[in-house]
Amino acid sequence: MRPALDLRLYAVLDPTLTAGREPVACALAAVRGGATLVQLRDKRCAARPVIALARALREALAPSGVPLLVDDRVDVALAAAAAGVHLGKEDMEPADARRLLGPEARIGVTVHHAAEADTIDPASADYAGVGPAFATSSKDPGDPPLGADGLARLLRHLRARLPGFPVCAIAGITSANAASVIEAGADGIAVISALFLAEDVEAAARELRAIVDRTLARRKRP
Repeated sequence: MRPALDLRLYAVLDPTLTAGREPVACALAAVRGGATLVQLRDKRCAARPVIALARALREALAPSGVPLLVDDRVDVALAAAAAGVHLGKEDMEPADARRLLGPEARIGVTVHHAAEADTIDPASADYAGVGPAFATSSKDPGDPPLGADGLARLLRHLRARLPGFPVCAIAGITSANAASVIEAGADGIAVISALFLAEDVEAAARELRAIVDRTLARRKRP
């Protein structure tokens, strides 16, 4: 298994969900506040503008060392020299993405059910985004929210087969419920609206990162 990504605060950037602000500036604000990973989630069909934005993000993030992943689009990740991709159940198979992107690429997979957890191949996937943790208006996850208890059950199932496998919780996560998903066993949180629709992106990131760090510290105490 490749070294784990730092999933503590996974900033998922959708250019349509930035309150009209410039996406690269929003990503940099999130990183200044403590985001440890950035994903570009751009559902536009035309490849060229998405590639251009991915390249701009990669270049802007490079001094910070925070990796950029691309949602769904292996072609965009390749063209933009991004660190990797995040793949849902309708996207390319992780093993195919691994062959195309190479051994150093970072590949995440979405898990909503125990049956999906059972298909994870750690030779192809580096982490799982597990959810939907809570209800969200940022996207339609296609499944009802798990809640903290359901998330905990799914994580126990996943890690019974893959002990220590890195996991972030996804969907509907805010400062009000972030601690509960870390207590449920997640290594971090993936956030869209609570970051990029906040009035102050950097302050929102700082608050969320502090919650995650405090809760992880409590969880590790004997």
